[in-house]
Amino acid sequence: MTIRVLVWGENRHEQVEPHVREIYPDGMHSTIAAGIAENLGDAKVSTTTLDEPEHGLTEDVLAETDVLVWWGHAAHGEVDDKVVDRVYQHVLSGMGLVVLHSGHWSKIFGKLMGTTCTLRWRSERDRELVWTVNPTHPIAQGVPHPIEIEQQEMYGEFFDIPVPDELIFVSSFSGGEVFRSGCTFRRGHGKIFYFSPGDQDFPVYHHKDVRKVIANGVAWARTDRPERALPTLLRYETEDFFNGHGYTGPIEEPADA
Repeated sequence: MTIRVLVWGENRHEQVEPHVREIYPDGMHSTIAAGIAENLGDAKVSTTTLDEPEHGLTEDVLAETDVLVWWGHAAHGEVDDKVVDRVYQHVLSGMGLVVLHSGHWSKIFGKLMGTTCTLRWRSERDRELVWTVNPTHPIAQGVPHPIEIEQQEMYGEFFDIPVPDELIFVSSFSGGEVFRSGCTFRRGHGKIFYFSPGDQDFPVYHHKDVRKVIANGVAWARTDRPERALPTLLRYETEDFFNGHGYTGPIEEPADA
């Protein structure tokens, strides 16, 4: 069955920084999308950017998206809170989310994690080794151990996120730093994969193994639920342990209260 993937990108660095535009002439979002398409033959991959109306994330668009891939960096604060709430509801209802690199500081990732999501960093053309610590996980399939990235920004611990449901990759850097670079979370019916390699100053999204990991993350994050819906709460009567009744959300105040 076709996976409907939407790659969201700020598309700001590419517009104002010539060296970034040279690396990603069609935008990072287009390069990321191409990597997913080449690794997932059954994927329908499209892109949208921050400056589109409603950031390209309308209700209709999200309803037709199985997995949303998010890259942001310089303009997190420009993302409208109403759009963030809309994406949040879709994730809880079953839409998959793949958050890349500096998307750890995006509004949507912070809202889903409930923490600052801050970390240590430096940008010195460092070498990154991405070590697989969960080789049986679907996201780790078909990638070498380790993945070697010759030039990359350093991300290091402490990374202020909740304890991941699954830790798949840990990265090491020449300065001795380590980082939980690939991990998963579940929120409501939605599955989330965070993967850190991929800075605008370096051609990381052209790296074949990075592209493979992102594509694997997209395939994993897709739900197998037949319909998208928020988790429901049901009322159970005494001695009835199997059949729920009616109640699907917060208790409403009586009309005459």
